[in-house]
Amino acid sequence: MMLEEILLLLEQKQSQEGDSGTDVVLELNWDSLQSSAQTMAALLSLFALAPMPWSLVSKAARAASLEFYLVVNRDILVEKYLLQKLDDNTYQLHERIREFLSIKGEQLADVENLKRGFCSAIVAIAKDIPETPTQSDILGITSAIPHLVEVATNHKDYLNDEDLIWPFLGLGRFYYGQGAYEQALPWCEQCLLTVRVRLGEEHPAVATSLNNLAYLYKSQGRYQKAEPLYQEALDLSQHILGEEHPNVATSLNNLAGLYESQGRYEEAEPLYQQALDLRKRLLGQEHRYVATSLNNLAVLYSRQRRYSEAEPLYQQALELIKRLLGEQHPDVATSLNNLALLYSRQGRYEQAETLYLEALDLSQHLLGQEHPDVAQSLNNLALLYSSQGRYKKAEPLYQQALDLRQRLLGQEHPDVAQSLNNLALLYSNQGRDQEAKRLYQQALQIAVKQLGEEHPRTRIISRNLNHLLLISQVGKSMP
Repeated sequence: MMLEEILLLLEQKQSQEGDSGTDVVLELNWDSLQSSAQTMAALLSLFALAPMPWSLVSKAARAASLEFYLVVNRDILVEKYLLQKLDDNTYQLHERIREFLSIKGEQLADVENLKRGFCSAIVAIAKDIPETPTQSDILGITSAIPHLVEVATNHKDYLNDEDLIWPFLGLGRFYYGQGAYEQALPWCEQCLLTVRVRLGEEHPAVATSLNNLAYLYKSQGRYQKAEPLYQEALDLSQHILGEEHPNVATSLNNLAGLYESQGRYEEAEPLYQQALDLRKRLLGQEHRYVATSLNNLAVLYSRQRRYSEAEPLYQQALELIKRLLGEQHPDVATSLNNLALLYSRQGRYEQAETLYLEALDLSQHLLGQEHPDVAQSLNNLALLYSSQGRYKKAEPLYQQALDLRQRLLGQEHPDVAQSLNNLALLYSNQGRDQEAKRLYQQALQIAVKQLGEEHPRTRIISRNLNHLLLISQVGKSMP
């Protein structure tokens, strides 16, 4: 039955019974319900105006101690035209009926308990969202997202202090995990504002919220906005939790990652090392965050051409991640990509290609075709082919990576500058100088604006463009 048909049936029932107004029929139907069915209807009105998975309703009912007669009351509400059955596992309220039930629910004695139970069940969903969700994870939680938004927007006052951060954190992970950074941003911003208002400035949740917002800014290439937030998060964590705490290690690691992205390698290294040492000491050798720190330090060494130091760290990180998370995990694809890049820089092309292809297949399988990590894999594989002079294989991959980054990250992201530079270098190597010049100029404009003139990536692009212009000028002056 369509939603519109529900009110039509109510109106027909109204005509048959001689009542005036659909609201009268709703009142009659409400009054005919047992108290347990009324409570059930009030609980349903707390959900968003969206399809409700029955499994989620059941969890909310259990959290509110409404397990008895759950299915019976559901069927009664359907029979009374107060609830629409979409399929065996999904139900929905019409907007007008939801509004009516919400008003009635506010009059119930146990409405506060209903709201707390509803929020508790939804928060449990948020807590189950992984830090790096896969396509399968995203598919499994998509139906709960409107109800998570409802809690974050309209019911956060019924969350306890420990759970306050979770609806926002869950929504941020949901969108960030898909590379939808702009959609994740308002939830990260609202999270910080919400915890500050309720918990005050000196609370661990504030430091976590600062870290998460800064991490999102960094992913968007907004480094100047990220740095003060990272620094504030680190200072706050150290002040509240002391120097020996995992959250302090996270702040050190994240600030180091920002410095690395800015080309400030000498500042990044001691922070990465502190984070690694702290994590080993506090979390033990066999922990996912230890693998993350090993990988990050290896990336830094690789950027500095310290390959002999980087390789064993990459290997340790990859083995640890596989052991802890299994072969089918996005972090495995990241580690494979990083190790392949090291091999490529060392001229170990066959080993690099094998790992790049494995990383690309894994990323596409786990994250889907539309994801920044997939764009990175495409870019890296193209870079390998270009290094080998296999331009016909490299060009379409570079183009795919560029298109994907522009679509997902925006036209002025540093990764877009990287793609433009790489494609320009390919064109230059093929003698397509005019095409190369145009792309170099676009890349340089983005890099200067986003990274500054002294950033290593900016200097590389500038050097490439100047070399092209010099070669073109020499060619014109030759007799």
